[in-house]
Amino acid sequence: MKHCNIAIFIPYAGCPHRCSFCDQNAITAQKRLPGAGDVRCICEEAFREISDLSNTEIAFFGGSFTAIPHGYMRELLEAAEPYAKRCRGIRISTRPDAIDEDILHMLHTYGVTAIELGVQSLDDDVLEKNGRGHTAEDVRRAVKLIREKGFEVGLQIMPGLYGSSIDSDRRTAEAVCDIKPDTVRIYPVVILEGTELAERFQAGEYEPIPFERMVSEVAEMMERFREEGIRIIKVGLHAEDLVEQKALGGFYHPAFRELCESRIFRNAIEMAVVEKDGLKWKDMYKIAVHPSCISKAIGQKQENLRHFYENYGTRMYIVPDRNVGKLECKIVEEEQA
Repeated sequence: MKHCNIAIFIPYAGCPHRCSFCDQNAITAQKRLPGAGDVRCICEEAFREISDLSNTEIAFFGGSFTAIPHGYMRELLEAAEPYAKRCRGIRISTRPDAIDEDILHMLHTYGVTAIELGVQSLDDDVLEKNGRGHTAEDVRRAVKLIREKGFEVGLQIMPGLYGSSIDSDRRTAEAVCDIKPDTVRIYPVVILEGTELAERFQAGEYEPIPFERMVSEVAEMMERFREEGIRIIKVGLHAEDLVEQKALGGFYHPAFRELCESRIFRNAIEMAVVEKDGLKWKDMYKIAVHPSCISKAIGQKQENLRHFYENYGTRMYIVPDRNVGKLECKIVEEEQA
């Protein structure tokens, strides 16, 4: 059964800095901070609609949860705790420099089971240029404490930031693999109107890499994380109306993850053909994928099929096979066709 979050947003709450890229009001489509009554209302409504509570978490997102005033934090947690006992638990998102043993003890008391750290980059120069206010070492220290106390740990990264490069983003991905969190979220940067990043973009001080190149880079990150057994919770920002309205550039797409997974299939098919036939490609191949992945293997607007025909003169026919793993492919031999 698919994992489900009951999301409760606390935009900007606890954030000691305004990062260069951030507009939580646009990302969450919410301006008012919730109170205990809001938490109970959201949980009650969600519990009436969700059938599998065993795979459901109450999730506080949008701010730095452990940096908000402790009285307010307790108010939210006390409201959520009775519902947390009926589902998988509580998930929170926070900053790596807002974690200590006392905070972790409090979170454990109220049923928090998973902590996600907004990391964005593990390059200190990139962190400083984007006003993050913490270092890569803060991330490693926080992860160590979180693990010691038995919480699930997640990291959120943001490739394409001001001051970053393809190489620095790749180093961040490798550093994430070294840390080995349980989960990761990948949010390629979106330039939102009214942010410092937007000002740099409009002044010509910041130029993102081409969109297609970012799709390729994130697809490679996803493959690395999958190899390391790191579960990828999300790729790309939610398709909120305000995000679409306020995006000036960067890497927003309502189906960014699917674009990346299509690129993974393109790479996998290409590798399978090269391993089988080297550079002497045939005019046609049948490629088997899991039935749920056919559209991803074909690509949006059949872009993968066009890629192989335009670049190699080869027609690819994608066929379903339940014995093939997700995000994997297999060449169907002619005698089996």
